[in-house]
Amino acid sequence: MKVVLPEGTGQVGRILDRALTAAGHEVTVVTRRPVRARDVGWDGATLGRWAAAIDGCDAVINLAGRSVSCRYTAENLRTMMDSRVNSARAVGEAIAAAARPPRVWLQMSTATIYAHRFDAAHDEATGVIGGSETGVPDYWAYSVEIARNWERAQAEAPTPATRKVALRSAMVMSPDRGGVFDVLSWLARLGLGGPVAGGAQYVAWIHDEDFVRAVEFLIARDDLEGPVNLASPGPLPHRDFTRALRRAWGVPLGLPATRRMARLGAFALRSDTELLFKSRRVVPGRLRAAGLTFAYPEWERAAMSLVQRARPVRTASGRGA
Repeated sequence: MKVVLPEGTGQVGRILDRALTAAGHEVTVVTRRPVRARDVGWDGATLGRWAAAIDGCDAVINLAGRSVSCRYTAENLRTMMDSRVNSARAVGEAIAAAARPPRVWLQMSTATIYAHRFDAAHDEATGVIGGSETGVPDYWAYSVEIARNWERAQAEAPTPATRKVALRSAMVMSPDRGGVFDVLSWLARLGLGGPVAGGAQYVAWIHDEDFVRAVEFLIARDDLEGPVNLASPGPLPHRDFTRALRRAWGVPLGLPATRRMARLGAFALRSDTELLFKSRRVVPGRLRAAGLTFAYPEWERAAMSLVQRARPVRTASGRGA
């Protein structure tokens, strides 16, 4: 199978690139910084010679978009919007122009599209789209609007021969350096991995192996299209999430953080508190109904698996286990 990964150089892209290549597929990465023979350059916004890689491929998995791990300034929020919408439109134009269009286009989206909620889980059928909640910062609505426009750019692309799936993904947990699991583990090992702002907010997550299996499943299943939640069946409150992570690392205690402390920490890490404070209780309704089973449905076992894989990496890098 020939697979094209626009901006497949980030954490999620590396996960898919490794897994799909190891499975024997031919993977082409479209990137702003091509360095390998199978990398193709693009600007992330306009049609160009890179589109030739899409003509004749079997699947496109578009991962392009500015990282959300940044301060949510007005400029950064605009860049998040433009990088997602413009890249999705460009991919749609490339597919529409292809003599042999791919049979499936998986477009990255986000579980952040759902409302801040504690009382019930969001699946694709009954989940509530966010943006109108009360008692949350106004700019959270813009994050939802980014997700809406991201999905709309794919949905409106004139690609009748290509099935389209929007991947409403939770945080993908892998031991790769610089990923979200790596950052959370670093905090936990420093004794700073306690509950934030009381810890009642839900954390939606997915183990990297289940993420890959879900993507492969969606490529193979011709009957699935539209929004699909890529999340484990076991979202859990932040206090329980951090407790299980500390237990996996053998760290007995974690310093709780008030909202003020979390804001200071996010500022120091050049990140935003929405990533900590928003309750994302998201479940994979369509994937489970279609028959996908998760190897890591519960966080405690997933955390142990990830820590076991991370220990040799950290030891070899000199950071110790």
